[in-house]
Amino acid sequence: MKWIDKIAIAPLAIVALMMAVLPFNAMPHLFEKLGMLADGSLHRPIDIFDLFMHGIPVAILIIRLYRQFVLKIIPAGKE
Repeated sequence: MKWIDKIAIAPLAIVALMMAVLPFNAMPHLFEKLGMLADGSLHRPIDIFDLFMHGIPVAILIIRLYRQFVLKIIPAGKE
């Protein structure tokens, strides 16, 4: 997982935030799909794809922050 440590936090946070709240004019897809997952109605392939597309940047950001601040892993080149 050393590739995660090489990702800059600021751009990753911007992408994760944007993907989490898109679309702006309706209920964000991530929250809608998580609600469908909780209800057990997440069956269509496009809905599953949407969940992964909107959720992966958020998951990577959480992993990146956890590795840096909880596990105290220093990114390569910053020693």
